[in-house]
Amino acid sequence: MKATVATVVLLLAAANAMGNALAQTGVHGAAASSPRARSAHTPQPHAPPLVLPEQLAPPQEAYASFPEPNGAADAAPTGPSACQLRLAKIAVFQALGTLVGPGDCGAPDAVQLQAVVLPDQTKVAVTPPATLRCPMAEQVADWLRDDVTLALAESGPPPRVLDNFDSYECRGRNRVRAAALSEHGRADAIDVRGFRLADGREINLTDMSAAKDLRAKIRASACARFSTVLGPGSDGYHEEHIHLDLAERHNGYKLCQWELREPPPPQAESAAPADEASEQAAAVAAGEVPLPRPRPLAANLTGNREKKSETK
Repeated sequence: MKATVATVVLLLAAANAMGNALAQTGVHGAAASSPRARSAHTPQPHAPPLVLPEQLAPPQEAYASFPEPNGAADAAPTGPSACQLRLAKIAVFQALGTLVGPGDCGAPDAVQLQAVVLPDQTKVAVTPPATLRCPMAEQVADWLRDDVTLALAESGPPPRVLDNFDSYECRGRNRVRAAALSEHGRADAIDVRGFRLADGREINLTDMSAAKDLRAKIRASACARFSTVLGPGSDGYHEEHIHLDLAERHNGYKLCQWELREPPPPQAESAAPADEASEQAAAVAAGEVPLPRPRPLAANLTGNREKKSETK
């Protein structure tokens, strides 16, 4: 009897152990078959990168200071540059930071030059304001203060307005498609038409009727300060303005092409030819009627012979 009871107890214990094992297997199998479990053990493919449509670049004047990637902007100095500190003493401007444009366009330490302060503390407005690199803006300000104002003082009042035709613009040279990048795309160039003086007069630097000696002085000073000076006679694209830039070239080579043209002289009255027709015209004007030329002697003899033959 005791042996039977022991056998029954052993069988029940074995059945209970087998049931627990089956239960655990079922639980783990269900967990493994669940989507969450499969996702935990099965590697999922990476999502494809998000492709953004290409956008048209906005006008270059709209580009301002954009943050650099990877936190580079945090490491950049936030105060004004050494150039801006110098420029603040001689000009009115707004700091723009780094200009960012498509391709190679853009420039560091850019400013919007609004006016230049002359030594007598009067101002020359830049109309419209020019977007330039700070070193280029500083050179333009020094040129106005030290050279242009001095040249104009010898013949008239000082300037009050600089006529800015173009400054920062992302484009090729002379706006030719696929041409090399213009210095305008680096904020390193300005196109000047002329100046308005304190008395209201305007001086156009490409006007042939403007004083040649004044244009010669301004040209000499511009070619001494800037790397490139292009005007009338250079390439056909600068007939109505003067291009100035600070392009860096090998061995500091400079390019100065600006013809000082003059209006053509008035046509001189052609002298009247001293021939027989002019003499007859003069005689008629004086009230004298010219007589016909005398008949040649040979013709008279021939005519007399003909008349004699007819009478015979």
